[in-house]
Amino acid sequence: MKKWGDRLKKVEQLAQSFQQSPLTVPYKPRLWLCQPSSIWKLFPRQSLAISFARSSKENVHIFALEKEKWLLGQRIFLVTSYSELWHYYRTYPQSLMHCYEVIPEGAVCKLYFDLEFHKSSNTGADGRAMVSFLIQYVCEKLMEVYGIECSAKDVLNLDSSTDEKFSRHLIFNLQNAAFKDNMHVGKFIHGILQEVLSSPEHRRYLDTGTEEDRGTHTPQTQSNPTKTGMLADSPQTKRRKQEDQDLSILWVKNKDGQQCLFVDLGVYTKNRNFRLYKSSKVGKNAAFRVAEDNRFTAGPEQGVSAEESLFLASLVCNVSFTGQTILTWDRPDTKTCRTTTPRHQQGSATDAGTLSGYLSSPHREVDNFVLSVVKKEGIQGCIRRWNYFASEQLLVYDIAKYRWCENVDRFHKSNNIMIVVDLKEEAWYQKCHDPECKSFRSSSHPLPQEICLSYIMTMDEDDQLYSMDDLGNIELSVKQPSHSAEDEAADVWGDGQDDQVYLEMLDDFERSTGEVSDQLLLECMADFDSH
Repeated sequence: MKKWGDRLKKVEQLAQSFQQSPLTVPYKPRLWLCQPSSIWKLFPRQSLAISFARSSKENVHIFALEKEKWLLGQRIFLVTSYSELWHYYRTYPQSLMHCYEVIPEGAVCKLYFDLEFHKSSNTGADGRAMVSFLIQYVCEKLMEVYGIECSAKDVLNLDSSTDEKFSRHLIFNLQNAAFKDNMHVGKFIHGILQEVLSSPEHRRYLDTGTEEDRGTHTPQTQSNPTKTGMLADSPQTKRRKQEDQDLSILWVKNKDGQQCLFVDLGVYTKNRNFRLYKSSKVGKNAAFRVAEDNRFTAGPEQGVSAEESLFLASLVCNVSFTGQTILTWDRPDTKTCRTTTPRHQQGSATDAGTLSGYLSSPHREVDNFVLSVVKKEGIQGCIRRWNYFASEQLLVYDIAKYRWCENVDRFHKSNNIMIVVDLKEEAWYQKCHDPECKSFRSSSHPLPQEICLSYIMTMDEDDQLYSMDDLGNIELSVKQPSHSAEDEAADVWGDGQDDQVYLEMLDDFERSTGEVSDQLLLECMADFDSH
């Protein structure tokens, strides 16, 4: 009996140690030897998927899935790596044919467009000409506003058009430049389109122009009398009129015959689901494919096929931290903008501590910790701006009024520093804007345990409602039936099934030897407990 008690105690100690230091993820075979152990987790709610992805130690991302037999609009959320998703995406095209990329709130991302119009309501519209014009116009604006040079060769052009609807996705793969997040993308697009399209001259054009005028690529210039000839002859006025005239190509009609934009301005919200290359909507057989007029070619990568390179280029959040210029649009009602970069910083600090218009990142606990690092010994440092790189789980903070550099072991005279927080490794380090320290990275320091997501996030296994088998079938997991009150009462004392066996054995014993007194039973129990 004593030996059994020792073994039981040892098992309990092992169970306690595993609870304190659990395995990060269940084991799953790797796709190839150089790849980290894989993660493939399915969640019924987007918030659970986001929390799990942020707490993961590996490079994982969030995707939304739909199935034909599910309720219309019902989605589950997948957390996995880009490489693993691509592996199963091309292996099980039927199971994963309705897949969306989740663009996390606050994540640095590419410039992207969702374009569409109903063909029967716009018989004079030339969709390809409209796409070509928009790409050229946006490239001109990127050069004018940010000094970034690009062309149609930098824009992945995807097509999912049907006989009823013209539909395109454009993803700009700029060289070493991306937007702070998709909210800034939306502000930029509003700024370069909506202001011009809402001008009085353009409104008059809409009122008087015919459908054929609005649907052709080169509308005829109309004469609009002005109050002063000097204003009409100014270069600014001529340019504005020309923009108004050209941009009229982007006006289309919806199913109800109402005027609307060719550009969908509603796809720039937080945690947006954006349909993937090679995926279609539920009930539709029109997956996104490379458009015939696409001029983009994905750069070759070692160990990556041409088709996978195209898939990676189509992902809006597939942006690396290294060397990126971060683009922002501060005000939706003006053309005031800022550009920032990990290697070079422009602008000045504000009392609000940010130039982006946001007071905090998606990780407020981390914001507060960074402030505690730069506010000490009488120095009131502040967060000038933050950028979140979802692809690498990095939060990059540009710091103002605090210039201590570990490389030179002193404060810089003019150039500011950066604090980089690695959410996967749960550590932070310092980088520098000073040209002499541009390649310097300080030693890593651990984050306080109380702000680490692995510590504060608990995962309820009851929320893991879905699973995917080896054939790619996604099904609802079978949940264990809930225990009754009687079962719970029995479990307080032990295994109910074992208790029944003990009672049966006791009855057999009493039938053969006579009734056992209660006093004798109590003495036996006391003797057992003492051992």
